[in-house]
Amino acid sequence: MSRSIRRAFSAALLVAALVASTFSHAAAPLKELKIGYQKTGLPVIARQQQVIEKAFEPKGIAVRWVEFTAGPPLVEALNVGSIDVGWVGDAPPIFGQSAGSAIVYAAALAPNGKGEAIFVKPQSPIKALADLKGKKVGVAKGTSAHNLLIAALEKSGISYDEIIPVYLSPADAAAAFASDKIDAWAVWDPFFAIAETRYDPRILVRSGDILDVRTYFIANRDFASAHPEIVTETVSKLKVAADWANANKDKVAQALHEVTGVPLDAQTLAANRSVFSVEPITPAIIAHQQETADRFFKLKLIPNAIKISDAVWAAPSN
Repeated sequence: MSRSIRRAFSAALLVAALVASTFSHAAAPLKELKIGYQKTGLPVIARQQQVIEKAFEPKGIAVRWVEFTAGPPLVEALNVGSIDVGWVGDAPPIFGQSAGSAIVYAAALAPNGKGEAIFVKPQSPIKALADLKGKKVGVAKGTSAHNLLIAALEKSGISYDEIIPVYLSPADAAAAFASDKIDAWAVWDPFFAIAETRYDPRILVRSGDILDVRTYFIANRDFASAHPEIVTETVSKLKVAADWANANKDKVAQALHEVTGVPLDAQTLAANRSVFSVEPITPAIIAHQQETADRFFKLKLIPNAIKISDAVWAAPSN
């Protein structure tokens, strides 16, 4: 047997082994579904209602909820397979995709422009976005609030390098805001709602004034490929949770409070301005995300230009 034939034969064996491994992985029954979530929104309600657990229990699949303080670490957990699916804001999957994370978009939540803002304490001399020049603004890097900050400055004609971004997790930013170590804070609910109940802050801008803000249900790419029926069923049960939330607005805050431990008055604020629905990823949604990704790349906040449509998952038709 010639060297070239042996090489071709070895390559064929390698491909066959990889294919066999892939089919074996896809066929392996799932024992546990790991869901990443944060302290607000539809996933919290779904957990409290146990709609996903009830769907998968007869199939012998346990559900484990893993809490994150923000979207970027959730995306990284998805990338390495520590969780299978999760819910994040608009910016984290963009940062993840640019860094090569193995994630896909599976569904979107309807826009909610009131639950995220840039604000200052009521006694602050900062009255408008233009006053942020030279000021320290706390924000979690790579989050939806980061996107709001960038877009708001851009719309106001302020260059990003004219402010001093201070990249902090929501918990650390809360402490910095309380001790006046930052001048302004960009963050989402329930952290925004907590700040409202504590400080009665001056709101410089809400996300709805600038952006068509959505959050996204995303999945590990390999998991979605191997278990499409699980992803589809999870999305379906999130819709059930959304229907319950819309029909029981008076109970939503209590449900969020029970799961997260966030004070009831703050969760009531967050719940009353929330919109609950689950939607497919449409061309319009993709286009909006692409605009955001292009903005981040232009500012060199992400390392590589990306095409959002490359990371959109399509449920099997059969």
